[in-house]
Amino acid sequence: MDVKTLNDQKLITLYLEGEERAFEELLSRHQQKIYTSIYLFVKDQAVAEDIFQEVFIKIIDTLRKGKYNHEGKFLQWAMRIAYNMCVDTFRRNKRRPIVSATETFDIFDVLQSNEVNAEQGLIRSQTHDKVRQLVDALPPEQREVVILRHYADMSFKEIAKLTRVSINTALGRMRYALINMRKMIEERQIVLQ
Repeated sequence: MDVKTLNDQKLITLYLEGEERAFEELLSRHQQKIYTSIYLFVKDQAVAEDIFQEVFIKIIDTLRKGKYNHEGKFLQWAMRIAYNMCVDTFRRNKRRPIVSATETFDIFDVLQSNEVNAEQGLIRSQTHDKVRQLVDALPPEQREVVILRHYADMSFKEIAKLTRVSINTALGRMRYALINMRKMIEERQIVLQ
């Protein structure tokens, strides 16, 4: 049986029936998006790896106990667990996330890119750095919505549920984030290509 062609719910069912390959496929299918989202929040590779492991331990425990009931919404459920663990980490450390690259990790290294030549690659890299700096400069609530929307690819409904605010609040935060980024572009005379 080719587990790559099965949907998440079928993989979960197979895993609960003892098929370890099904969980391996579920993990490989979603690990990059979940890890990247965690990393963008905590900004520390070791902490992100620890949280990522905790997320999948919690997922496995929940599945084995038969308490998973989010049929067809595995990724959103896993992202909610990851988000909650990040929030718990922040509460313990009493700090907010800042989006920035490190020497060992850059979100844009993970994203698919069809670079035609070195010059275009350099321009793209410089543009990504500028955008990252703009996102870093946003207030925490706006930065959070931008990360969840554009890096975790979540809908505003999912963001609202995850952050425990109304959809209008999530939309408003995104709107103000874009307004603030435009202001910063004008004030700093930044050219994005």
